[in-house]
Amino acid sequence: MDEEKQIASTWPPPPPFWKAFTPENILRIDALRKEAAENSGLQDSSNARLTSLPRELRNLQPPSEPEDGEWRVFGDKYRLKDELPHLEDGEIRRLFPDPDERDQDGKHFDRATILKRLAKSLLLNFLELTGLLATSPEAAEDKITDLRDLFINFHHLINEYRPHQARESLISMMQSQLDRTRAETHAIRDAKDKAERVLEGLSSLTIEDQLNDRALEKGGAHGPDADVWDLLLA
Repeated sequence: MDEEKQIASTWPPPPPFWKAFTPENILRIDALRKEAAENSGLQDSSNARLTSLPRELRNLQPPSEPEDGEWRVFGDKYRLKDELPHLEDGEIRRLFPDPDERDQDGKHFDRATILKRLAKSLLLNFLELTGLLATSPEAAEDKITDLRDLFINFHHLINEYRPHQARESLISMMQSQLDRTRAETHAIRDAKDKAERVLEGLSSLTIEDQLNDRALEKGGAHGPDADVWDLLLA
């Protein structure tokens, strides 16, 4: 009983098997894994699972996956396959159609419309609850149950949108990365074009300076305003 309280407490103590993770034990189990990998022909020794281990090394090997797909952490149960539980599993009344059901026209029911109806029902039932608490509080238990079912159905219907929300969030994130990459690419191209124009301008200034220097060396009739062709042909 004390052990269960420690596991389910807010700040549980570390498990007692942490003392087995000594440097010597880690080196020993690594050597055993390499030996098992060589014998079985595995390239990665970390995937080798040891069948027989000394008592002091058993805690260093992770446990195998649970056969029923359930495990417990800090007093809470988790499943390998994370699925949204059905309302019927918790004995909750379903107040909206099943996702597989269709209306008279053969179309799926509009979830947004159902959420609006549930929200209005929540407000109406809350007002009725306040009236019952003022007149006959002993009759308010059924209304509280109705509010509970409405809240759970509302929350369940929102949770059914989680996969869609995850996909849309991923699409939005990838689109943002794509837009940012394109903007950076355009900025690099603009900087490249600007650098090429600057280099072209510098190269033209160098040629003019050389021509002017040659004209000054000639002196006399030509001068700095001499004809370029005459300088080239001189």
